[in-house]
Amino acid sequence: MKKTFVFIAFLLLSASCVSTKSTLMNVDDNAPIPKLTKDNTFVITAYSKDKKYGYDKDYPINVFYRNTRDESINQERFLNALAGPNGEKITFRKLESCCPFPTKKTELGAGFLDVYEIKWKDQKKPVILYMNIYEKGHLLVPVGFSLKKIEP
Repeated sequence: MKKTFVFIAFLLLSASCVSTKSTLMNVDDNAPIPKLTKDNTFVITAYSKDKKYGYDKDYPINVFYRNTRDESINQERFLNALAGPNGEKITFRKLESCCPFPTKKTELGAGFLDVYEIKWKDQKKPVILYMNIYEKGHLLVPVGFSLKKIEP
């Protein structure tokens, strides 16, 4: 309830900043829903060649969700499938929500991107990724990451 109130308040305060046309470039409503591993992470099989994928607010990782009960579960399923560039274990935390955009997937007609900080051992600078829970898209491993090794 508190999160919904904050969302509505933020939306009202930033309504003048929301464009009527979305600038998101990699939305695909026909993208398949990824399969899950036994550890409840997404099975991701393709790597992005686009250096903007996930790193640019106009090219977020579109993980979608079904209802407000599980709004962050797909972000976690995605991030838990990743590893650092050499297979390092990653840690992540949500920094903020930002960058309002129009969408037909919410009753309010607008959504926000979530900004995540990702770290791993011996990393010089944390990586920032933009994630979108409102739209679907093909899930890819962002440039600079690898896939976590799946235990047999």
